[in-house]
Amino acid sequence: MTVTEGPESARVELAAGGSLQGAIEGDVRVFRAVPYAEPPVGALRWRPARPHPGWEGVRDATVDGPSAPQMSVEGGDPVLGGHGAPPFDDDCLTLNVWTPAAAGAARPVLVWIHGGGFVSGSGSLPLYSGETFARDGDLVVVSVNYRIGPLGYLYPGEKDGDPAGNFWLTDQLAALRWVKENIAAFGGDPDLVTVAGQSGGAVSTAALAGHPEARELFRRVILQSPPFGLRLPTPAEYQERTEAYLDIAGVDSVEQLRALPWQLLIGAGGGLFAKTMRWGYWPTPFLPVVDDITLSRHPAQTLLHGAATDIDVLIGWTREEATFGFALDEAHAAATKEQVVARLADTFGDDGAAEAYAAYARSRPGARPADVLMDLISDELFRVPCLELAEARAALGRPVWAYQFDLPTPAYEGRLGAAHCLELPFVFDNFDAWSHAPFLAGLDPRVRDGLARTMHRAWIAFIRTGDPNHPEMPAWERYDQRTRTTMRFDSVVGAVGDLAGPVRRLYAARGRSRS
Repeated sequence: MTVTEGPESARVELAAGGSLQGAIEGDVRVFRAVPYAEPPVGALRWRPARPHPGWEGVRDATVDGPSAPQMSVEGGDPVLGGHGAPPFDDDCLTLNVWTPAAAGAARPVLVWIHGGGFVSGSGSLPLYSGETFARDGDLVVVSVNYRIGPLGYLYPGEKDGDPAGNFWLTDQLAALRWVKENIAAFGGDPDLVTVAGQSGGAVSTAALAGHPEARELFRRVILQSPPFGLRLPTPAEYQERTEAYLDIAGVDSVEQLRALPWQLLIGAGGGLFAKTMRWGYWPTPFLPVVDDITLSRHPAQTLLHGAATDIDVLIGWTREEATFGFALDEAHAAATKEQVVARLADTFGDDGAAEAYAAYARSRPGARPADVLMDLISDELFRVPCLELAEARAALGRPVWAYQFDLPTPAYEGRLGAAHCLELPFVFDNFDAWSHAPFLAGLDPRVRDGLARTMHRAWIAFIRTGDPNHPEMPAWERYDQRTRTTMRFDSVVGAVGDLAGPVRRLYAARGRSRS
C-alpha cells in the first residue's frame, strides 16, 4: 500500500487492489467519493451494507460524489443557511479522505460522522472538510456519507420479511471496516482512530461504540451535542411509523417502495415529518430503533458497558441547544406560561411542573416563558443526558472530559444565544466554509478566531493523545464526581466546577421523586 506523490496529484494503491487518483487541495491531498460499500439500490434498498467489490485500474477520486437523498430547501434555512445540496442519489455510500502532503510515520485518524436530525447532511459538505484537521494536526481525516431519512432509518420489520433495521449503522460500520483495512495507504494508523460526530452523528458515534467490533475499529469518541434524551422505539413501536409512511407513499409494502424513485421516498418523508410533529418537542420523523440485532441498547448507555468503557470520551453541548429549532418559530417564541407549564408536566409531572418552572425562571433573571421552554428542551434532550453519561462514566472511573459551549451569537438580536451547531465552525476552525450561515452574523472576528484556535487545538490534542489539554488553554481536568469539571468555551475560556449543578440537581430530584 503506497502513496505516489507528485506536484499536482496523489495516487494510492488500496489493500484489496485498485488505485485512487486524488488531488492536492491547499496543503493536503484529498481523495473524494471513494466507495466503501455496494450501492444500496434496487434489491439492496433497506438491506445491510455490503463491502464494495473494488475495481481494477485507477479510479478518479478528485470530485465529490452524490450525497444521500434528502430534502433541500432553495435558499437554505434561516439558521445554517442549508445543510445539504444536490446532487443526491441512492448510490451514495462513499467517503472522503484528507491526508497531509508529506509522507511519514502513521498518523492518528479522525473519522467524522455528520449530523442532521437523521434526515439531512453530507460528509462532502465544505463545512466538514478535513483540511484544517489534517493540516494543523498532522492527522488523516475521513468523512462518511451514509443513508439518512427513509432510506436509512425506516424500519421495514415484518413488512419486509426481514427484521434487520438501522441501515445507517450498517453503513457506518462498513466505512469503519474500510478504514481499518485501507487507511495505512493514506498515512494513517488503523490502531489509532477517533470517531467524532455532532447531533445525530454523535448518536451514531455512541451506537458504534456498543458494537462488538468497536474496540478493533477505534479507540476514542467525541460526542458533540448528542440528543441522548430522545426516546428510541422498539421494533413493535416503530411499526406505526412504518405503516404511516407506507400510507403516505401510497403503497402497501416495502417491496413496492423499492420500485419508487428516491424523490418520491423523500417526499413521503416530508409527510411523515408533518404527521409526527408535536409542540414543544424536536421533530424526529425517523429514529434509530433498538432492535436487539444491530442496536442492543440506547446509544446513551453503550459507553457504560463491556469493552466500550475503555474508550476515551469527550462530550459536550451548547448552552442554548433548542434555540436552533424553536427561537425563530413564532408558535414557540410566543409561548405562554400556561403552555410551558403544561409542557413541563410531561417531564416533571403535574405536581412538579410549577416548581420546575420557578426553578428555570430563577436561573435566568427576566426569563420569558419562551426562555424557560428553550432551556427545558435543551436540558431534557441534550445537556442532562450528557451529564448523566459523564456522571456514570466518572462513577466507573473511566475517562471522560466534558464541555459547554457558551459563546452567544448576536444574530437575530441575540435570540439564538449559543445555539445547536454553533460550535461546529469553531471546532473545525474553518469560518470561510460557513460564510453562508446566517447564525454567525455579527461575531467579533478577534473573539471568534481566538476561541476557534483554542477549541480546534483541544480536539487535535484529544485525537492524538486522548487528552484535550494543550499549552494555549487553561488546564482541563477529567470530569469526576468530586469537582465535576466542565470546560466553558466562551470569549474567556475556563474550567468550571459543576457548571450545570442547578439543572443536574433539578433532574436528580425528579428521578428521586419518581423512584
